[in-house]
Amino acid sequence: MATVKYENATRIYPGNDAPSVDRLNIDIEDGEFLVVVGPSGCGKSTALRMLAGLEEVNEGKIWIGDRDVTNLSPKDRDVAMVFQNYALYPHMTVADNMGFALKIAGVEKSEIRKRVEEAAKILDLTPYLERKPKALSGGQRQRVAMGRAIVRSPQVFLMDEPLSNLDAKLRVQTRTQIASLQRRLGVTTVYVTHDQVEAMTMGDRIALLKDGVLQQVASPRDMYDKPANVFVAGFIGSPAMNLIAVPVTSDGVRFGSHKIEVERDVLAKAGSHVIVGVRPEDVEVRTEDDGLELEIDVVEELGADAYVYGRPVATDVTLEGSEEGGERPFIARVDGRRVPNKGDRIYVHPKAEHLHVFNKETGERLA
Repeated sequence: MATVKYENATRIYPGNDAPSVDRLNIDIEDGEFLVVVGPSGCGKSTALRMLAGLEEVNEGKIWIGDRDVTNLSPKDRDVAMVFQNYALYPHMTVADNMGFALKIAGVEKSEIRKRVEEAAKILDLTPYLERKPKALSGGQRQRVAMGRAIVRSPQVFLMDEPLSNLDAKLRVQTRTQIASLQRRLGVTTVYVTHDQVEAMTMGDRIALLKDGVLQQVASPRDMYDKPANVFVAGFIGSPAMNLIAVPVTSDGVRFGSHKIEVERDVLAKAGSHVIVGVRPEDVEVRTEDDGLELEIDVVEELGADAYVYGRPVATDVTLEGSEEGGERPFIARVDGRRVPNKGDRIYVHPKAEHLHVFNKETGERLA
């Protein structure tokens, strides 16, 4: 077990001007489960491979415990990696796959067998130890790949999108197993995914990257309730936060016909407009003229709840992050037993206690 530290770690691929990972600083506690998340191409897998020793660190340092591992080879870092494609040897049995790294390291056969059987018991793989990978399901193969990591008793587990090859139902089941297993073993784990639902449900903390730059590191709850900027606000949460530019008044902001009071010291940092964020569950829905007028295009009925997707009636209003043509809808959660109809017009405004305010120029959080 060990802590992990990225200290201004930077990776610039040959032929590229912009870093794929730019001055990354993260401190990971001993036994912590950190999920690194972000859109495709944001540098999350590169950051993981830098820690594993599979990518060069051009600037900065990486520490595992009190050792500077920046220039150490992968085999000397005492980490175990679980890959997206399982990377199992097809001609070997499950037991041989799980124990192969120990065999190469010269561990005695009796010790290898003992560790493999212990890991198989933890992962419910005991009945399959003499089978070959082709006789296993996708979920079982992934557990074998995890077993191979567990038997090595590493200081750090590294997982690179290990669930992306599984179907949706199995992905939900397996992510629960991985999170439970990590808590039981207490091994420091860095887990990479592009799925923010995985990040929210699995990690002790989340590190969100964009274009190689760290945007925020926080617990899932803090990142959801206090996103550091507009990008974090729009990325974390399903459905996504509604973000819309609104004018500033003398003592607050105006959301359509509705005025919301905002502290003066917050407004002092803003210009003529700010970006207001509101999550779908924090939207007040009205039928009278009080707020931003929407025309409902889509209704999703989910039983107890429903989501309505609307577009602003005013032509000069678009949501931040909209595609060209202003196609991004405004989403509100409503009572599943009192659902407006498609084509209806409603008025919406944020609940004042759950309002998020961002600087329109920089995107940084104001309140």
